Amino acid sequence: MNYNLLKGKKGVIFGALNEQSIAWKVAEKAVEQGAIITLTNTPIAVRMGEVDELSKKLNCEIIPADATSVEDLQEVFRRSMEVLGGPVDFVLHSIGMLPNVRKRRTYDDLDYDMLDKTLDISAVSFHKMIQVAKKMNAVAEYGSIVALSYVAAQRTFFGYNDMADAKALLESIARSFGYIYGREKNVRINTISQSPTPTTAGSGVKGMDKLMDFADRMSPLGNASADECADYCVMMFSDFTRKVTMQNLFHDGGFSSVGMSLRAMATYQKGLEEYMDAEGNIIYG
Repeated sequence: MNYNLLKGKKGVIFGALNEQSIAWKVAEKAVEQGAIITLTNTPIAVRMGEVDELSKKLNCEIIPADATSVEDLQEVFRRSMEVLGGPVDFVLHSIGMLPNVRKRRTYDDLDYDMLDKTLDISAVSFHKMIQVAKKMNAVAEYGSIVALSYVAAQRTFFGYNDMADAKALLESIARSFGYIYGREKNVRINTISQSPTPTTAGSGVKGMDKLMDFADRMSPLGNASADECADYCVMMFSDFTRKVTMQNLFHDGGFSSVGMSLRAMATYQKGLEEYMDAEGNIIYG
């Protein structure tokens, strides 16, 4: 439903890849609510994904960029201000890569080059993005910057691996930079801790289907969908949240506050065969 919550606002959306992407849904909802935007993703993602289709649908420009490159980020904000007519009012960081998870490397047997890549792409890119935007005065006063996180930043989840470290760092960056940017420019920075969602990135987590089912049974309101997350992001971009900053906001149907639900307890099953090695030892990573 269109409430014109973002009428007259300008934004940059990082990370839209295909219709499964939360960033894709956010882009659609932001434009529906009156915003004009630019889209950005890595050059290979732009070539291999479907973002061109989204660009045409929303009549917005795609700016290919590696979010770990300061020079590329400078071009994203320079071009966005040029295309949109000045500093932007909101930015979404929806970026993640988990090579150790995809290669089935357990947490006690990480490849450190892959860990560096995970942290750089999934978290440090958020710091780089904000730092570049601040130095370029690319975000207007009372602007809103949001990154997508997950409860594994606070609690241990089997299979989430080193991505949990990346999410913890992401949330820390939001707090640390939120203080500085808030004091100097009234720009607010928050993270949204979303329910497990069937995105392209999330599909690499072992047992993702079981995790989604468990979270849905645990959550009083059930899992939040990508569309519902997009609605929440739009609210965080809007003027209704001008005093919300440095927060990690749980958007998970109540999962993060529940110890054990009746529905989860009733379906609890013993049996760890699929998580055992050939000798019958449980693989806990």
